[in-house]
Amino acid sequence: ARSLNIVQVISLSFCLPAVAEVKLRDDQYTLDHMRAFGMYNYLHLDSWYQDNVYYIDQFGRVMNLSVTLDTALQKPREVFRLPTDLTAYDNRLCASIYFSSSTWVTISDGTGRLYLIKSGKRGNSASEKWEIVFNEELGNPFIIVHSVSFVKSDKHSVAVLLLRVEKDELDTKGSGFHITLEWVTFVEMNKASKYEIYKRRILQGKSVPHYASIEPGGDGLMIISYKPFKFVQEKEEILEEKDDKKTTNEKKDPLYYWQQTEDDVTITVNIPQDITKEDVKVHFSPDNICVTLKDQPALMEGKLYSSVDHESCTWIIKENKRCCI
Repeated sequence: ARSLNIVQVISLSFCLPAVAEVKLRDDQYTLDHMRAFGMYNYLHLDSWYQDNVYYIDQFGRVMNLSVTLDTALQKPREVFRLPTDLTAYDNRLCASIYFSSSTWVTISDGTGRLYLIKSGKRGNSASEKWEIVFNEELGNPFIIVHSVSFVKSDKHSVAVLLLRVEKDELDTKGSGFHITLEWVTFVEMNKASKYEIYKRRILQGKSVPHYASIEPGGDGLMIISYKPFKFVQEKEEILEEKDDKKTTNEKKDPLYYWQQTEDDVTITVNIPQDITKEDVKVHFSPDNICVTLKDQPALMEGKLYSSVDHESCTWIIKENKRCCI
């Protein structure tokens, strides 16, 4: 349905320094660069206080604009200033902000530095005080895609999802770039509100996600993208204890990959190299599937979300020892 109602427009003219806009360079020529950085929205809505929007100006100041009850914009006010001189960096991206909770903010200055900020209750000048609790260089420039604040094991944590478009020296036939998502988790160290990196995990793909976010409890990611993302590095930075022990997680490949169109569901299952087609058995029913190898317990078995035409279901073994169902 198309509405004929007039969209209300609120505007304000002011002579303050402009938004810190960053133009794409000549070496940022791909569609992914355009989607990630060239079409970036520099006006950030605070979803916790929806009458407030923010932007970063050319002096590195975080400016707040609020909408009053009479639907008018108040004059911008400075709530925070980045300690970095943005104009001194040639290789930088647009600065980005994400509001992790009603009292926590994450900021990228576009140079590769991330700020974790305790803001207090925003929109109320009496209790609003932006305090940096983490400030560190995290590698190549990035933008912030998403961030969440949560409590786990009685400790406050903040998880941030960063996006980069990076040169891929091994890609000789494609664009020459890949997309990197870095999932960083911070944890509170002590009552002095000092925070340190707890985990850094890296994923790579070949297209900018249509949507990417961290689950509210910080336990996983939700990604919608044209091409898949895979973990390429699980860099555990577990905080050192007194005995100086390090904890590492074992990486495991997924049991299967799943794709769906309007008509078909395709499941790809990895099978051992010594398995032949005669060793594989796939049983279909309208609402269930079972895959077994030789006389072993079921490799994959379970109830389907909805009914399928089980008499039309087929499967093949591909050359790379994958069972495609």
